[in-house]
Amino acid sequence: MMKWVNRMVTSILLILLVSIAGIVLSTKLTNGEPQIFGYQIKTVLSGSMEPTILTGSVIAVKSLDEAERSSLKAGDIITYLDEERLITHRISDVLATEQAVRYETKGDNNNSADLNPVLAENVIAKYEGFMIPYLGYLINFTQTANGSVLFMILPGVLMLGYSIVTIWKTIRELEKKQMAMK
Repeated sequence: MMKWVNRMVTSILLILLVSIAGIVLSTKLTNGEPQIFGYQIKTVLSGSMEPTILTGSVIAVKSLDEAERSSLKAGDIITYLDEERLITHRISDVLATEQAVRYETKGDNNNSADLNPVLAENVIAKYEGFMIPYLGYLINFTQTANGSVLFMILPGVLMLGYSIVTIWKTIRELEKKQMAMK
């Protein structure tokens, strides 16, 4: 039973350590935009899209190229850049002219459409329906000073402490075996 618990704890700590390292590496390589299998991970900070997307959720959005940005349709949920902040809302209407494609957007929980139509070139990504509720609160906490310490240093300290205990137990067992042989 102890061996099974030992292996389980080791596996969980190792998976946690590798996951955190992977996310940190991905974030650094993409200039702050973590990506997993081509999907960007975004935290939803407002309730404008509830109940479709809950406040504090983490969503996966698919990056779009120029052609895809111009071919979106009403009903698609997009993430777009609006004055240096990202917003995720649903397209309510497509306004296409010879010069540009613009999208009228609205949050599902809002009473009216957004004031300014979104230029296709400002669309960053499209929501693909993947959401993890409330994980965004945890991610935002990890970006604070206390959260960084807790989630970046604590797994390493736990792994180190666990390794020391395991090595100590192994040495004790070897000493017992040597004593029994004498």
